Amino acid sequence: MVYKNKGRTGLLKKRTSIRKIIMTGMAGYLLVMFIIAVLTSSEDESIFSSRQLHTWSSEVQKELLISLFTYENRYFINDSDVETESISNMLFEFATRLDFHEPRTLLGREIPGFASFDGKIVVAGDGADFTNMPIESAPPLEVLLEEREATADRLEIMDDSDQEVDNASQTNETIAHIIHSHSRESYLPELEEGTENAFHSDVNITMVGQRLGEQLEKHGIGTTVDKTDIEKRLHEKGWEFPQSYDVSRTVLQEAIEENDQLELFFDLHRDSQPRDITTATINGETVARTYFVIGENNPHYEKNLEMAKDLHHRLNDKYPGISRGVLTKGGVGANGRYNQDLSEKSILIEVGGIENSLNETYRTADKLAEVISEQYFESKEEGE
Repeated sequence: MVYKNKGRTGLLKKRTSIRKIIMTGMAGYLLVMFIIAVLTSSEDESIFSSRQLHTWSSEVQKELLISLFTYENRYFINDSDVETESISNMLFEFATRLDFHEPRTLLGREIPGFASFDGKIVVAGDGADFTNMPIESAPPLEVLLEEREATADRLEIMDDSDQEVDNASQTNETIAHIIHSHSRESYLPELEEGTENAFHSDVNITMVGQRLGEQLEKHGIGTTVDKTDIEKRLHEKGWEFPQSYDVSRTVLQEAIEENDQLELFFDLHRDSQPRDITTATINGETVARTYFVIGENNPHYEKNLEMAKDLHHRLNDKYPGISRGVLTKGGVGANGRYNQDLSEKSILIEVGGIENSLNETYRTADKLAEVISEQYFESKEEGE
């Protein structure tokens, strides 16, 4: 009987251990599922955005691995060109989003308006740094709606261009769409002398979009240019200037519904930086410089970023200095989307600044159309 009881006791212990293992496994599984649910249901895109995951995988892991290697093999300390950090510092930065090497990560939360400069320069062109990043114009809506006079010469040019007919649009399949979320952004040299605010209901960034569209057509890319007065619609809805992208979003969605063949989307803007920052001289001619801006908080972030980087390099290879760089924005205080979630080939482009002339922006639009068409047709040949 003693031996039988011992055998039965051992069997019970084994069953208990198996139950514990099963219960522990189930508890672990439920915990993992709970954590995933919390992460995926969070509305805080500044923490769980594709940009944050991309940054972790492309930067932090590399430094972490090098740091781990140095603990096992001191050879990596001298052989690696990667600056290693302590694991505790990296974990702290990842958890708090505070970077000891970048004071802006702390100041952006304390200084009003500082978040406007909380972007990441992915590719820096000549002279590009955090002191001359693009500035988004955001005056009161009543300032935007004020009537201003354009120069007589510019009005005559507008009348002539309106009469021109481009037959290319009748033969090319329409695959590109140009919009202007800040449609009244203008250029001071085109307005009456003494004008302080570079905004106009007619002479504005939409003319640059029209020029780009015409040039894309000539390169074989059918293009629609939307010249909706976004500021007027804002006023009609009683919305504020930051909601411009909400208005342009509805315009874009309507265009996509009408034509499901659209592939390329460009939102053109005018920077508020001064002339010395936004102007370059190429082959003896002054041109307006570009800046490519990509929103980080959207699922197409990485593909749009790759497209922008490629366009930047193509431009600067052909016309050195014309592109100021590629900038990404996201997180608290920034749009972080710019409607780029609607397409994998969507870019916001700053063309010149307040002190550039339209002729300078037109030269840039011509060069932009050249590299955009090259990129597009090469991607088609590669089967993308």
